[in-house]
Amino acid sequence: ARVLEIAKRLSLQAARGETVEEEGCKRHREPLKVFCKEDEAFICVICRESRAHRSHTMLPVQDAVQEYKGQIQAHLQALKEDRDKLLGFREVEMRRSW
Repeated sequence: ARVLEIAKRLSLQAARGETVEEEGCKRHREPLKVFCKEDEAFICVICRESRAHRSHTMLPVQDAVQEYKGQIQAHLQALKEDRDKLLGFREVEMRRSW
């Protein structure tokens, strides 16, 4: 959800012609280059070494984006199929009521 939220915000900024600034760590002012899978959050390399994240599973940002992009696309496809089924049911009911 956080990845999707950031992607939407960046897309909206780009569509408006605003400069898209890279999100940074609020604590260390470092670029967010790592994704913590347990906390589902982007973190900087300094936070990665902290006790809070040291034992967590990490991914480079680009790998996390690709992984979640695939999951989002799979969910989107399932939702489209469900929508098509519901529209089919609706059409059958409307025909029957006529």
